[in-house]
Amino acid sequence: MNMPNKAYKFRLYPTQEQEQLLAKTFGCVRFVYNKMLEERIHIYEKLKDDKEALKQHKFPTPAKYKRDFPWLKEVDSLALANAQLNLQKAFTNFFSYEHQPVPKEIENVVGLDFSMNTLYVDSEGKRANYPRFYRQALEKLARAQRVLSRRRKGSNRWHKQRLTVAKLHEKIANQRQDFLHQASRQLANRYDAVVIEDLNMKGMAQALHFGQSVHDNGWGMFTFFLQYKLAEQGKKLIKIDKWFPSSKMCSCCGRVKVSLSLSERLFCCACGFVADRDTNAAINIKKEGLKQLGTA
Repeated sequence: MNMPNKAYKFRLYPTQEQEQLLAKTFGCVRFVYNKMLEERIHIYEKLKDDKEALKQHKFPTPAKYKRDFPWLKEVDSLALANAQLNLQKAFTNFFSYEHQPVPKEIENVVGLDFSMNTLYVDSEGKRANYPRFYRQALEKLARAQRVLSRRRKGSNRWHKQRLTVAKLHEKIANQRQDFLHQASRQLANRYDAVVIEDLNMKGMAQALHFGQSVHDNGWGMFTFFLQYKLAEQGKKLIKIDKWFPSSKMCSCCGRVKVSLSLSERLFCCACGFVADRDTNAAINIKKEGLKQLGTA
């Protein structure tokens, strides 16, 4: 799996003069980077059969380009120096290999059953207790939307209210993302493998008319976070077939029920086994994952 890049975002409020300097600096850095890249490619093609000569070749520095292009002196020299460092790093990466995390020996495994209300229930009976941020903010959102609808489109008050609505949506998204990051990190740190069902969330939202609930808990985002957090530690996320009868199967005797309605929250089997419906499904998901791992 390709590891995603991590980044931190900070909001800036530059003055008009600072904006112009930033734009000029970006342009100069881009120019120097491209000039140095052009030179390196030319030298590489020329000396690629003579590795010693290629190693000893001295490439021009940003100072050389300042003599040829005096307008480069208008920006900070450190910015131009960073262009050289970034190019050197790019060439080093080009000739290197991608680091592969050492697979971790699997000891602790957990199964997760998707839950509309609480995000998931695990095979140990624990619930994620997702706060359902969108549902909590619905009244406030509806009120803000009503105010927006009464404003004259294009007016200053309309633009101001539009930003208010946008900020509410942004807050909900940030709350959801923060919760999902924390939940996935706890699982990735605690278990060597996590087993889930390969669900079609879009199809579930449409077929079961649970669109709002499905999109609110962010299961797709959660599984993405969980996958890369496990992968960076050499651990595994196992996805079992979505048609696997995890809810209808008894985790004690293996008997599969013919039908099971959504209203039945307690799983009762003829063998005498009784358990919470979601916990029973999570146990079955874990067992199926262990079979795939070959450790059952």
